[in-house]
Amino acid sequence: MTITYLKKAIKAPAAEDATTRETVSRMLGEIEAGGEDVARRYAKEFDGWEQEIVMSRENLEKAIKTVPETVKDDICFARDRIRDFAQRQRDSMQEFEVELLNGLVVGQRIVPVTTAGCYVPGGRYAHAASALMSVCTAKVAGVPNVIATSPGHHQQGVNPAILYAMHLAGADQILTLGGVQGVAALAFGLFTGLPADMVVGPGNRFVAEAKRMLFGRIGIDVVAGPTESMVAADETADPAIVAADLMGQAEHGPDSPVWLVTTSREVGEKVMALAPSIIASLPELARNSATAAWRDYGEVVLVDTREEMAQVCDQYAPEHLQIQAIDPDWWLANLRNYGSLFLGEETTVAYGDKCSGPNHILPTRGAARYSGGLSASKFLKVLSYQKLNRAACKVIAPVAARISRLEGMEGHAMTADVRLDKYFPNETFDLGKTS
Repeated sequence: MTITYLKKAIKAPAAEDATTRETVSRMLGEIEAGGEDVARRYAKEFDGWEQEIVMSRENLEKAIKTVPETVKDDICFARDRIRDFAQRQRDSMQEFEVELLNGLVVGQRIVPVTTAGCYVPGGRYAHAASALMSVCTAKVAGVPNVIATSPGHHQQGVNPAILYAMHLAGADQILTLGGVQGVAALAFGLFTGLPADMVVGPGNRFVAEAKRMLFGRIGIDVVAGPTESMVAADETADPAIVAADLMGQAEHGPDSPVWLVTTSREVGEKVMALAPSIIASLPELARNSATAAWRDYGEVVLVDTREEMAQVCDQYAPEHLQIQAIDPDWWLANLRNYGSLFLGEETTVAYGDKCSGPNHILPTRGAARYSGGLSASKFLKVLSYQKLNRAACKVIAPVAARISRLEGMEGHAMTADVRLDKYFPNETFDLGKTS
């Protein structure tokens, strides 16, 4: 495969930050040892928040009253799409029971975790959609206790639109805590007495590192890095649409990679020519982020065939992958590595980010090679069970005994032996050789 870079990133994605790791490790240790008082101290130190941590019904209702009805309508629209998609995911997972041989009954149960913690970022942007993506999906999965948390800011507290989204999605309790202290409160059960079995949701590098460090003790969705977006475009693509989609995603942050792979040099060069003016049209905060992201991490990759485009896409394994090329069904059938796929010019990442239904909490940094994004299944445990009668035991026990002894596990073999001795005392079985 011949690759030509019309634009090459001048920075590589950041590796693990030792300073971040050290800071998060220290904070988690302090919060676990000192509990709620330490979490409150960090809330004051980092967010200037000194008021209630557990959101009261009175204050929740007061905040919701400040949300305009048009905003509520939009959040309800998004909630319905996200809930419906999550419900179909849940419905696709089935319990079953089957008799594999006479008297050997095995089965599968689908059981939700008991408590889910949903972290909702609330820094530069009011991430109401993230509240819906995590809380609503957990409730659809059947999680009985869903605790949501988001940072408060000085006297303003949690953004009212985020609070409305959390409430609408079904959060059982809401905390006003951000950063490491927010993740720690969810994991350790601070302020609620309910330690989370799973903690999900996007956040900054400190939030991501806290989740990574706690993984194993708790479940998590993904260890998310900066948002990534890739467009695969052929000669039929509209460069103005492609450029808008890439630069629109670059506003996420100065280290958010945006990539274009194309079979058309003309499309690639036009996108590069259009990028500066699109970035310049953005508000200052978004403009600064997009400028750095495109300058430092943006790439335009030129290849010869769509098969090579698909190969490049799978190598990058992007969080978001848009296809602006003919025959979208071919791409759907052939691509393997992506967080979420957006097929056709009419389909843009922003729709998925906000309201079209599929979840926007997705794998980054190549994790799409082995993992999907947040789904109803992430909150569900697939539990197996089995039940044998004595006839089945007569068939299974000798095989289990022989394999156990083959492996040198005499204790395992003994548990089969004693059952055969009890149930079939007058029969002889080949139980393998003891070592």
